[in-house]
Amino acid sequence: MRDTPLSVDEVRAAVMDRAAGGIALFAGAVRDHDGGKDVTALSYSAHPSAADEIRKVGESIAGRFDVHAIAAVHRVGDLEIGDLAVVVAVSSGHRATAFEACRALIDEIKQTVPIWKHQRFACGESEWVNSA
Repeated sequence: MRDTPLSVDEVRAAVMDRAAGGIALFAGAVRDHDGGKDVTALSYSAHPSAADEIRKVGESIAGRFDVHAIAAVHRVGDLEIGDLAVVVAVSSGHRATAFEACRALIDEIKQTVPIWKHQRFACGESEWVNSA
C-alpha cells in the first residue's frame, strides 16, 4: 500500500528469477467511466490491515501454485484518470502457471482485501465500492 505512483517495472523486477520461464503481470488503471457514468475523480482508502491481507493472499497463492515469486502493490489516496491503482505480478517456470496464479492473485485481492474506492461522477453523484 502506498500513496505514490506505482511502477510496472518495479513490480516486474520484484518477481524476476533466472529460472522463471513466464512472468504474468496485471496493472489496473483508473478509467474515465463506470456503470455508464463519466468518472471525474477517484480515491482509494484502505483498512490498516490491508497490507497484511495482501501478504496473506500472496502466501495463499504461493501455496497453491508452483511459482517462483509474487509481488503486489496497491495505491491509496487521490488518483487521476489513467493512474495505476494496482499492479501484481507472478513468475513461474511456465507461462500457463504464471497466468493462472496472476489471475487468482488479483481476483483474491479484489475479493478479500479491505480497500475501498470512492468514485465521483460528472453528474454530481458519487459511490463507495469495496474494490481493488
